[in-house]
Amino acid sequence: MEPHIEHSKPTSFPPHRKDTPWQVWWNLLRPHTLTASFIPVLIGTALTLKVTSINWTLFAAMLIASILIQAATNMFNEYYDYQRGLDTKESVGIGGAIVREGVPPKVVLNLAIVLFAIAVLLGVYICLISSWWVALIGSISMAVGYLYTGGPYPLAYSPFGELAAGVFMGPVIILLAFYIQTGMVTLYSVLVSIPIAILVAAIMLANNIRDLDEDQAAGRRTLAILIGRKRAIQLLGAMFVFAYVWAVAMAVLTDASLWILLVLLSIPTALKAVRGFIGKTKPVEMMPAMKLTAQLHMRYGLLLSIALFL
Repeated sequence: MEPHIEHSKPTSFPPHRKDTPWQVWWNLLRPHTLTASFIPVLIGTALTLKVTSINWTLFAAMLIASILIQAATNMFNEYYDYQRGLDTKESVGIGGAIVREGVPPKVVLNLAIVLFAIAVLLGVYICLISSWWVALIGSISMAVGYLYTGGPYPLAYSPFGELAAGVFMGPVIILLAFYIQTGMVTLYSVLVSIPIAILVAAIMLANNIRDLDEDQAAGRRTLAILIGRKRAIQLLGAMFVFAYVWAVAMAVLTDASLWILLVLLSIPTALKAVRGFIGKTKPVEMMPAMKLTAQLHMRYGLLLSIALFL
């Protein structure tokens, strides 16, 4: 299935662009966000070592499928934000390939569908090796990825965007990655997935804090809009605290190794992220804090993965 391209030269962009064609397509994937799918797969696979050895082929298939689904979700986001007039040339962020770089909207939409199709093929392979229950959960995950910004009632425009992202890019991916390797789900694997869910949700909240004014003007009803900027920043800080308290509680109250306390090394990133939002109102001023929130998820997740492997 080839994406339909409306222009004879899809890599020919308006003269005002600053990025090369390669950079435009790379940015369309929003690569800085893809760790949100890589980290959960890595953690779920690392958990396998408490039960059995790792099937690295299954790991690779799960990892690629997860990244493809997230990349497609990013493209659906790009397409539907453009359709609803939310993206402009002045919008802050890595998105905006359609409005700033002249990428045809149908190309973005069709490419997202193609990535979904490849993920489905990988999902079929995973099901053949593990269980067809994976197909059900995977289909629901893909539906949520589309409905995050697609459909008549996009989750991203509601107070439930953080919840959806946290659940499906935290416990769902982690437990799927663990299940396809072991054929089971354990209480320990569920407990390990909780702080990752919180930190994925934090990425969405940070994004909505940055875009609060623009989203409000566009009629969105995100959580940050409902509770206000100040309380949203306080909630973000509380989410970070919860993630660290949860790790300490696991080290003390469960049979988790004390290596899990390695995640505490990422605390300086959390502090910088919260401080980066305080007193700021312009999106461009809050970009560094938002990036730090995404980096916190990556660093916390990598440290947790190392702890599990150790």
